[in-house]
Amino acid sequence: MDRFAALETFVSVFEAGSFSVAARRLNVGQPAVSKTIAQLEKRLGVRLLLRSTRGLTPTEAGQSFYERARRALDEADEADLAARGARAGLSGRLRVCAAVTFASQHILPRLQSFLDEHPELSIDIVLDDRSIDVLEEGIDVALRMGPLADSNMTARRIARARRLVLGTPAYFAAAGVPKTPAELNLHQAVVYSQNGGGNAWSFRRGSSEISVAVSGRVRVTAAEGVRAAVLANMGIAIASEWMFTPELASGAVQPVLTDWALPLLDLWAVYPAGRMASAKARAFVAFVEATLAAANIDTANVDDR
Repeated sequence: MDRFAALETFVSVFEAGSFSVAARRLNVGQPAVSKTIAQLEKRLGVRLLLRSTRGLTPTEAGQSFYERARRALDEADEADLAARGARAGLSGRLRVCAAVTFASQHILPRLQSFLDEHPELSIDIVLDDRSIDVLEEGIDVALRMGPLADSNMTARRIARARRLVLGTPAYFAAAGVPKTPAELNLHQAVVYSQNGGGNAWSFRRGSSEISVAVSGRVRVTAAEGVRAAVLANMGIAIASEWMFTPELASGAVQPVLTDWALPLLDLWAVYPAGRMASAKARAFVAFVEATLAAANIDTANVDDR
């Protein structure tokens, strides 16, 4: 039995929590995965995973073995890259998770340049506005916005964006333009209910601060829905400039209350807890940072106001 292949199989099963899911990720049959794990446990003389109708549960030995196996695979990737030289392209598969609108507007249109630089690399991009379990989904790096719910994750802030109060010119022509944050109570709001959204906001201008709870008849769980509702003249939204970058540039939406500041939106690169960031993940994050900077939408150096 190839020990390196066995490590890869075990790590995949552990992170997926399922033989069948791991088999799909490895592009092999489930019987082959089950056989590999059984042979590995026989060679080690210990039970690594407990099987039940509710799924797989790692034993204490399995948890310890996973941590070392994961580290060994990451270090093997680093060694392979170093041996082939600093200019060698990356290879293998990288799994990335990002919010749908952010990735569609700012990552996917520019991704080909990254793939051209690394012709032996393949990328799985999981698009979801929710904060999915990076270990369960086998994610190498996730791009997340807003406050991080789990402080145990390995994360690095890579950019910041301004939040704006915005709507279409047609909406403001019909409903009027708010002059102060308090006047937002007179407007219909399209509320984004995922992390980084909500209906309670604090506005600051100099030493003045005011808290406002916006309200509306429409709450949406995906940024694309917020965009569609705003562009249909259904109301205002409090959203990052990342969400409406092309419309802000074209004038299809217009910001208001621009002399007031809202909390900035952080973009984080998040790695699975306890795992060393792979060279592939680090290279991808560097690509995202460079992409945002080149497009003049990287506001990582914006001061808190």
